[in-house]
Amino acid sequence: MTDRPAAPGPALEAAVATRYQGLAAAPASLSCGPALQLADPRPGERFVDLGCGRGNDLVRAADLVGPAGAVTGVDATPRMVEAARLQVAGLPQVRVVEGDLAAVPLPDGCADVVISNCAINHARDKAAVYREVARLLAPGGRVVVSDVVSEAPLPPEVRGDPAAWAACYGGAIPEAAYLAAVAAAGLAEVRVLRRTAPYEKGGVRVLSLTVAAVRPRATQEP
Repeated sequence: MTDRPAAPGPALEAAVATRYQGLAAAPASLSCGPALQLADPRPGERFVDLGCGRGNDLVRAADLVGPAGAVTGVDATPRMVEAARLQVAGLPQVRVVEGDLAAVPLPDGCADVVISNCAINHARDKAAVYREVARLLAPGGRVVVSDVVSEAPLPPEVRGDPAAWAACYGGAIPEAAYLAAVAAAGLAEVRVLRRTAPYEKGGVRVLSLTVAAVRPRATQEP
């Protein structure tokens, strides 16, 4: 499942980068659900936030995992990375790295818990992002994602509009396709924790989901 837009990739990437460079210094909330709250990071855990934005959830996660834990934020927008690093300055267990969510520059099995909040909808290949989530999680680790999905397949004129992707709806796919991408990555116990009522955005109907899953533990040999 690639979900690639009709518009050229560089146009999409430029539109997303332009919007989020501006939002890096803005106070507006970029959340579409309670991913951090429902992930419930615990003391000593290794936590990764994909699409960490300005780093607000990194600060909260650092408090939850404590000094024995580790917190890593990943974002593709340089201005957001810069803003997040300023936010977490002085928190020794937190780091922020720049990277594509479909090719995260972190090692296998480095996380006990992964979250993402309103970021994966921007990815042209959502299946690749979820394969990265599965790779990053240690066996038994969990993921909670809040994201935007569409009520029905979007028309080509929306799918091909980079501004619509940057505004968090042009890249939305139907809920069933989204959940299928999670399961296809090898994640288990896929479930919807929260679903908003559909609403109109840019002339199409979308909604927010908060989805949870786990990486299965390795089968024990007899």
